[in-house]
Amino acid sequence: MLHLLAEHPLLFLTLLLLIGSLIGQISIAGANLGPAAVLFATIAITAWGITNGVELAIPEVLGSFGLILFTYTVGLTSGPNFFGSLRRGWPVMLTTLTCLVVTALVAGIAGRALGLPNPLVAGTFAGALTNTPALAAASETAGEAEIPAVGYSISYLWGVIGMLLATAFALKRGKSTGTSGVQKIEQRTIRVDTDDSVVVGELLDKYAGHLTITRMKHYREPVHVPSVQETLGRDDLFSAVGPADVLEEVTKRLGHTSSVDLIGDRSQLDSNRVTLSRSKLAGIPLANLQLREKFGTHVTRVRRGDVDLIPTSDFVLQMGDRLRVVGPRDKMTSVRTYLGDSERGFSDINPIGLALGLTVGVLLGLISIPLPTGSFSLGLAVGTLISGLVFGRLGRIGRYPITMSTAAAHSLSNLGMLVFLAYAGTKAGIAFPEALSSSVGLKSAILGFIITGTAGITLLLAPRLIHRTDWTQLAGQLGGAQTQPALLAFANVRTSYDNRVSLGYALVYPSAMIGKILLAQLLVLLG
Repeated sequence: MLHLLAEHPLLFLTLLLLIGSLIGQISIAGANLGPAAVLFATIAITAWGITNGVELAIPEVLGSFGLILFTYTVGLTSGPNFFGSLRRGWPVMLTTLTCLVVTALVAGIAGRALGLPNPLVAGTFAGALTNTPALAAASETAGEAEIPAVGYSISYLWGVIGMLLATAFALKRGKSTGTSGVQKIEQRTIRVDTDDSVVVGELLDKYAGHLTITRMKHYREPVHVPSVQETLGRDDLFSAVGPADVLEEVTKRLGHTSSVDLIGDRSQLDSNRVTLSRSKLAGIPLANLQLREKFGTHVTRVRRGDVDLIPTSDFVLQMGDRLRVVGPRDKMTSVRTYLGDSERGFSDINPIGLALGLTVGVLLGLISIPLPTGSFSLGLAVGTLISGLVFGRLGRIGRYPITMSTAAAHSLSNLGMLVFLAYAGTKAGIAFPEALSSSVGLKSAILGFIITGTAGITLLLAPRLIHRTDWTQLAGQLGGAQTQPALLAFANVRTSYDNRVSLGYALVYPSAMIGKILLAQLLVLLG
């Protein structure tokens, strides 16, 4: 069997993906290894081959392609949130990056004290912070994948467990202080009691991104979709969508919650979920669709992946977005035709945009940056990540869309990650048995414990002391700073999907991803 796998690398790769994925599904205490199981399975099988005199390998070009596919699509899906976060959440992002820099400094000092080589320290740093792109960047900078992957594999498991404990601590503190209430997006009908006229557009601007008005009814008039120029006067009814605290504030300001069911009255208006699958409409702001002007309809929320978002007029749409459209019943068929409403929106990878983004990212990765000790290139991981972030933010170049649906991007990202982990595992498997049986393995495990502990403590304390961050949101930020979806899933289940968890995760995830990739490279060069 080993000789068969050595002669057919493609068969070896597919077998690794199968075995690793099966192991990754095994859940213990609500957590599983997920894709990282492919790395561990590959190391075990490769090491088994070495002990029997058979060297198993996967071609480097396959590993490199998996790497750029992974990092580019991560950037593509993170781009809109990343640049949006820069405007509103840069202080929290800066604090998170500072914590990671401190952690990297501790890693470098401790690694040197333990006598470990720079590539092993960088790989251990990536594993302790469960960041595969950082491992890829460290491997590329070091010019070898074996040593960084050994450190990654030894420290990864504690990286998950240690941060799970930190997240559980934050959630427990949130519960004990009464700050972990559920804040899903809700809908309610409000009756206006005030004599002060309120312009709809001004109200929406005040709560931009947190409130939308789906229906409105003036006294003795039919239910209709309000325009931004309309005013809300006494005894008017309107249906509002937003988080519970925002709806409560709006209700107290304008009137009281009404028992009238505007949503159930479908004699004039209807509400449909429509999938955006026309490529010419992807990558443009919502206002440019002119749905109100063309059909008299209004988009009340957008579901992207598994998250509901309240869109503003400048909200940039992506293929596969599911739009909740409210409008006249006789216009819904036309709206569905206009937007596409096809499953193709979920699966279209936009091959031209994908190829262009990968090409730009690879070219960026070849750029050489001078340093006092020499020079280094950005590398494939950073180059394609930057390209993905920019393409994800732009959405289109001229009339050509350059992004893809979130579902398609996630699928490609997972495939790329699995292929790269399999490649890295074959490299690590060669050196793993010797490292594990020597003092190097123990030292790497100690270093991983120190790194995860430092990151967990600083990421818990700094946001609380500096920004007074809510404990529930802080649990999400821990997952984002660790770039670990398992932590997000854990916190979501424990809080019944409190939206503060997702907010914290999305706020720091992109900057933490970039920061760890750069820090892993610097640990190789300057550690």
